[in-house]
Amino acid sequence: MRLCLVPGQEDGTMDPDELRLRVAASGFLRGKLRAPGGSRPGAIVLATVGNTMHGGYDDVREVRDAGTVYVHADAALGGLVAPHAPSRPRWSFADGADSISVSGHKVLGLPVPAGVFLARRYLVAEPSDADVQEYIRATDRTLGCSRSGLAVLLMWAALRQLGHDGMRERIRRCLEVAEYATQQLEKAGTNPHRPTDSLTVSFARPSSEVVERWHLACEGDRAHLIAVAHVDHAAVDALCADLASQSQP
Repeated sequence: MRLCLVPGQEDGTMDPDELRLRVAASGFLRGKLRAPGGSRPGAIVLATVGNTMHGGYDDVREVRDAGTVYVHADAALGGLVAPHAPSRPRWSFADGADSISVSGHKVLGLPVPAGVFLARRYLVAEPSDADVQEYIRATDRTLGCSRSGLAVLLMWAALRQLGHDGMRERIRRCLEVAEYATQQLEKAGTNPHRPTDSLTVSFARPSSEVVERWHLACEGDRAHLIAVAHVDHAAVDALCADLASQSQP
């Protein structure tokens, strides 16, 4: 499989014009991937819903319209945010995604890594007799010893406890803190940038002392914070105080 990189925009999302050019140049066909066993060639495009450094959302519908064949939405960070975002990002199956992955340990704050992978039904082959594991008397097509029952249980329990209303309220609070952080970082003179309805705020990379003290993730001349549930106004204020003190003689 040949890898083709698509240039990004300021918020880290794919440039849709560049994507169209690359799809056209490669001769990839429009339409969906055929059901298992089909032979139609095509591209697999990875759209990111809440990219790592900037938190931007790729427009899945725009990616689909570029003529791609299969669209996977990596919604590890944004998959639990986008459904409740006021701007209603186009990221889901309804917008053209063929498969979606969502993490549970980020926005939900689980103590261990956990996630869910979803795919359109026609892409998943019906289980056969070879998939039945005798010792558990059930169908199992995961890699042997790869699944964590604890991670699944923790994610299920967190979603069950929050419910739709609780999840919506959590995202509302997180978005409010992200906006507050953007305003305070602007006052601190750190040139913050936050894509619409993103929990991620990037800003000018501070001194190594501040980076180490706050365990900031950095790339080049930028650092970022992500306003997940445990981040509050007090934490933002403390960070901004450190940023202000580093600029003083």
